[in-house]
Order: sequence, then structure tokens, then C-alpha cells
Amino acid sequence: MTADAAPSPLSARDRFATHLRGFDVLGLMGFAAVVAGVLVAPPVGAVLILAWAWLSRTRLSDLGLVRPKSWLGGLVLGVGLGIALKFALKALVMPLFGAPAMNLSYQYVAHDNAGALDLAAYAIYGAGFAEELVFRGFLFERMRRLFGESMAATAATLLVATTLFALAHWQQGWFGMLNAFFTGLVLGIVYLAAGRRLYVPVIAHAAFDLTALAMIVYGFETPVSHLVFK
Repeated sequence: MTADAAPSPLSARDRFATHLRGFDVLGLMGFAAVVAGVLVAPPVGAVLILAWAWLSRTRLSDLGLVRPKSWLGGLVLGVGLGIALKFALKALVMPLFGAPAMNLSYQYVAHDNAGALDLAAYAIYGAGFAEELVFRGFLFERMRRLFGESMAATAATLLVATTLFALAHWQQGWFGMLNAFFTGLVLGIVYLAAGRRLYVPVIAHAAFDLTALAMIVYGFETPVSHLVFK
């Protein structure tokens, strides 16, 4: 190719991917499809995000799907963080807002072994992986591309993603949304602190929900909620 030769035109596939990554009509349609999937169920949204990443030629690393520096270290950190966060919210934060000691939305699992096992599995693939991919990986990528990476833009992204995460838990009532807001805020900060890697937030989220489930199944909710405030 000579120095003044025109560059090769983009293929139809490349043009499609470029539009899908952007915020024109096609890009917004892709975003709307993901939102619709999330409204059905977070795992559906997660599958659509992976399909969007493939069609738009978005690197999985841009969504936080990066190999951890240490599998064992990330696992230990994530599990410890998730358990500690659940105890902190249950024993200290939520009582300050007058939250009831027991989460009435999930008390059925205390007497339903099959239901408890289903919820434990969902805590791993639905809450841990799917919700983190949606509310941290995907939303942070989209808002970073739209608003940039300044401190103000990152803070706004954290606040918006956390608020949407809280609203997604509307079926658990006001206290459920408040609990989700604090949880999402911490997980969002961890995601940013980890260099936008999802591994630790995914493990922490799953550990958080599994700890909450264990408290219900084994009757620890009320004692834990009274550890600080009698």
C-alpha cells in the first residue's frame, strides 16, 4: 500500500459492531434489549450482555471479566468481605434505620430445604455472577464510554449503578432496597478498587447472600441483629 492510499472501508460486520458499541439508535436498542432481559431475570440479562459483547466486539476485560492475579487470594478476600459486609449491615447499619430483625421476604426457606438449595444456587450464579455483570461490569462500561473516566463521572456512575441495583430489589420493600443500596455501594467501590475486575465483587456478593441465607435457615437473624443494639 502506498503512503497516500485510502484505508480499507469497514466491513458490514465492523460497522454493525461500531454502532452497537455506541449510543445511536442501534446502540440504544442493544442497551434496551439488555434492560428487558434484566427485567425478566438478571441471568437472562447476563446472557444478553455476553451476546452484546460478542456482537459489538467489546473485550470481556472491559466488562470486568479479567483473570484474577491470585485465584486463592481473590477467593479468600471475596468470601471474607461478603461475610463481614453481611454482619455489618445486619448488626449495625440496618438497625440504625429501624429495619426489622427478620427478612420476611425469605422466611419460607427456613422450612423448605429444596427452596433453600435453589436460593443458594441462585446466590452463586444469579446474584453473584449475573447481577455483578449487569450492575457493575456492564453499567460501568456503558457509562464510562458515555461520560468518560473523570473522578466526577466515576462517582456519578457509582451512584447511578448503586441506585439502580437498589431499585431492582423493590420486591423486598423499602428496607430490602436500602440494604441493597449499601451492599451495591460497597461492591461498586470494591470493583473500582480492584481495577474494574469483577472476580472479588462476584465472590463477595455470593458470600453475602449465602451468609444471609444461612442466618435465616439456622435462625441467626434476630441474635445477629441484636449484637450491637439490644
